[in-house]
Amino acid sequence: MRSVILGTAIVAAAATGVLGQQGRFRAEVDLVNVAVMVMDKQGNFISDLQPDDFALFEDGAPQQVTHFLRGDTDADALNLRLGLLLDTSGSMQEDIGLARTAAIRFLKALPEAHDVTLVDFDTEVRVARYGLADLPRLIERIRTRKTDGWTALYDAMGIYLDGIHGLDGRKILVVYTDGGDTRSAQTFTDILDMLKASDVIVYGIGFLQHQPTSVRSEQKLRLQQLADVTGGQTFFPTSSKALVQVFDQIVAQVRAQYSLGFVSSNITPDGTWRRVEVKLTPTHLLALRVRSRKGYYAPLKELPPTAFPTRPRSQ
Repeated sequence: MRSVILGTAIVAAAATGVLGQQGRFRAEVDLVNVAVMVMDKQGNFISDLQPDDFALFEDGAPQQVTHFLRGDTDADALNLRLGLLLDTSGSMQEDIGLARTAAIRFLKALPEAHDVTLVDFDTEVRVARYGLADLPRLIERIRTRKTDGWTALYDAMGIYLDGIHGLDGRKILVVYTDGGDTRSAQTFTDILDMLKASDVIVYGIGFLQHQPTSVRSEQKLRLQQLADVTGGQTFFPTSSKALVQVFDQIVAQVRAQYSLGFVSSNITPDGTWRRVEVKLTPTHLLALRVRSRKGYYAPLKELPPTAFPTRPRSQ
């Protein structure tokens, strides 16, 4: 297990570094991975589709799907990496019990995870990564966290994305928070850009019932935007019973997700945002709904160092 405590100044420096890593979903190859969910009109997940059922487009140009993986694949092949972002700031005092219950329940619902990264935050951000053998210690840490301080939500997301960048596998981040931010050096726009440059799927669990009415709508919208840009989803449970339904749905989504991999036909390393669209091709599947990541940043070619002319030495 690795553990580190980071103040907001350190988080800001690390997270800012990620913004410069405009790039591929995997750093070592030009393979772009797109997570896809398919549902019927009743919201039931369709998990038995085949590669030929999908058509994938980048900026309107068709792409060839070269890699295909389903969420019910063997755990070793899936290499599932879970992230938990737990808000322990003072504003969560009335909801921390429900948030702790939610985090622990989710851990127990997905025992096939390869590892778990816990990021708990208030004024500071604390990060630890646990293997499966360390789960009892992880659960104990979640249970004993107290609420205090300001809220560095965006810095917490930034440092998580920095730590997970470059790791392989399917990455799921579940965020437990009231959606406010009162401390971060990073901005909401910074984090949206970082999520676009990552291959993390975000699920937000928002605890808003004890938040002032004046900020509740904005915090709800921001949580939804953070999840939506990754192809994830946001929920706002108000009871333990509602949490059971939420986690049943998230676990079902994780296990029903498809990963479509392709190498872009546009080989220009310009670092631009490229829109990705996934469609179903057989006629009998057209009534189904598709949810997926909106796009990705292309690789960015590094420019050679600028050559500065040398001055002649004075005689």
